[in-house]
Amino acid sequence: MPRTLKEIAQVVSGDVTGDANAVITGVAGIEDAQEGDITFLANPKYQAFLPRTRATAVIVGRDVRDAAGKTLLRVDNPSLAFTRVVSFIHPQDMRHPSGVHAAAVVSPGAALGRNVGIGACAVVEEGCRIGDNTVIYPNCFIGRNAVIGSNTIIYSNVSVREDVRIGNNVIIHAGTVVGSDGFGFVTVDGTHHKIPQTGTVVIEDDVEIGANCAIDRARFDKTVIGKGTKLDNMVHIAHNVVTGKNCLIVAQVGISGSTTIGDNVILAGQVGVVGHVTIGNNTIVMAKSGISKNVPENSVFYGVPAQPVNEAKKLHAYVNSLPKMHQALKDLKERVAKLETKL
Repeated sequence: MPRTLKEIAQVVSGDVTGDANAVITGVAGIEDAQEGDITFLANPKYQAFLPRTRATAVIVGRDVRDAAGKTLLRVDNPSLAFTRVVSFIHPQDMRHPSGVHAAAVVSPGAALGRNVGIGACAVVEEGCRIGDNTVIYPNCFIGRNAVIGSNTIIYSNVSVREDVRIGNNVIIHAGTVVGSDGFGFVTVDGTHHKIPQTGTVVIEDDVEIGANCAIDRARFDKTVIGKGTKLDNMVHIAHNVVTGKNCLIVAQVGISGSTTIGDNVILAGQVGVVGHVTIGNNTIVMAKSGISKNVPENSVFYGVPAQPVNEAKKLHAYVNSLPKMHQALKDLKERVAKLETKL
């Protein structure tokens, strides 16, 4: 829907430098934007694209001084403002299931709140409680005595096992399993005997879980995903893991059992974490790193095994120098051998 830049500025509490009456018809990245589009510049390393972009307007931080002849919309947080602008210009017309579909199977012993939507072929077992305005998409399974809060969306083919607790304003994407058995076995004479997993999973408010994730129930007590935490696709959370609030856990991360993760932790793609360790608050673990011991708060770790990032970079530089060092040592040995023959 076409909007003037002045209208957009009101939505994001921004200030326009340039033509406030410019008409915006679309959104795009700074490299691909064309006339009529609005784009954004959040990372200083893309500053060079500002004079080259063909966008009609650019959302920037308030500290950007060089307009490069462009119409700018100055805001406190360009990334956040851009997400709001996208929704303002292209509002999503999501049509969630409403009411209980005739092909859904809902136990008479389940309690449904107001305006609950349950899609075709979904199963809601006895003792479940589902809060107001929650949507369960087709082919989902909600196990016995599970509790799901209000304003939560559970997309197709999600399994929520028995006794799991899910909070308010949660989003769970397709194919995820919450409450699968933890990986616990006792090996006797070469035979693996299953250890019962009698705990549960608690998903706190405002959590988003990507597609095809697996969050295991605890052996005892509970596995916890803290309030505001976001999981990308294909993340595995093992039994008795506890994450803090507002963590970001990126694709293909695996966290072993009984690990404790603090608040505001970022685990980048393909990070692996051994069991029974603690990762402190506000820590960043860079992609493909392996955590094998406790990590202090307010730190950045990298590598396998992970180390403080500056130490890891030095070690990486040393490893890259090994071929030259090997050749230098070989040359030195040859020179020493020649000198010895002359003695």
